[in-house]
Amino acid sequence: MKEGRFNQNGQSEHTAEQANNEGKPWNWMLFPFSSVRVSHETIIAASVGYGIYEIDEYGEWTKLATGLPPHATVNRLQLHSGVLHACTSDGLYLYEDEEWVDTGLAVPCSQYRMLGGTGYAATEYGLWSEVRGEWQKFACPGKKVFDFMNLPQYLVVGHESGIALYDRFMDEWAEFELNRAVTSLSVFRGFLIGASDKGELLVGDKRGRFERIRFSGKFIFSVVSIGIDTYVCTDHGLFRLSMIQDRVMLLSVKLGFPVTDVELKDGRLYMATLFQGIQYMDV
Repeated sequence: MKEGRFNQNGQSEHTAEQANNEGKPWNWMLFPFSSVRVSHETIIAASVGYGIYEIDEYGEWTKLATGLPPHATVNRLQLHSGVLHACTSDGLYLYEDEEWVDTGLAVPCSQYRMLGGTGYAATEYGLWSEVRGEWQKFACPGKKVFDFMNLPQYLVVGHESGIALYDRFMDEWAEFELNRAVTSLSVFRGFLIGASDKGELLVGDKRGRFERIRFSGKFIFSVVSIGIDTYVCTDHGLFRLSMIQDRVMLLSVKLGFPVTDVELKDGRLYMATLFQGIQYMDV
């Protein structure tokens, strides 16, 4: 299994080892990365407080700074139909013609997704939707929303105190107060799951109740479903979710450093980490 990493000088792991003999630059792998996305041969990585970088197929790094507020914290990156969006503390931006463009949503944003041709954003002031180029409050106006996802029957929203669920068939909302902020959402084997701000895994029972699971002191940052697999990003590394005899288990994928986000492209897993730059491994 091939593994490696990229540092902020645009070097692969082996090149970085050579650079060590010459002395590390001041910022060598110190950036805490929050998100990673891959488009064709290009890797896009967002750091917390240090901007957004593009890594090309030759390992060269370029900072994508034009148009982005210099002190903005980037919470998540999203790619939809080849268009890159950045969810930041200063609002939602899209990357167009080699610069960041303000979408008009100027409130702190944690997530962006296209659902049925309409853009939705999770913000500090609820879930917003873009209608004919204008942003409007859509749901949970009094809540800080962190994540949301679209299911065949339901729209699921993770917010500062639990989960809100919109039933399209019944045309009504249901609230599940969990006394936890739900910062990440996914589905595993038909069960709604999430990560809480306490580092727990939340697992629904399909009857409106949620079990809070903590794994041996591990702090869970996010849950990410890619294809048939669900990955769990933690402060101890990257894990894959499994179920053995009706018990939810974590199977190790990559250990040794905190992983905040993961992306799969052409058989290679790319991991955003807090202290080890952008890591990759072939699977």
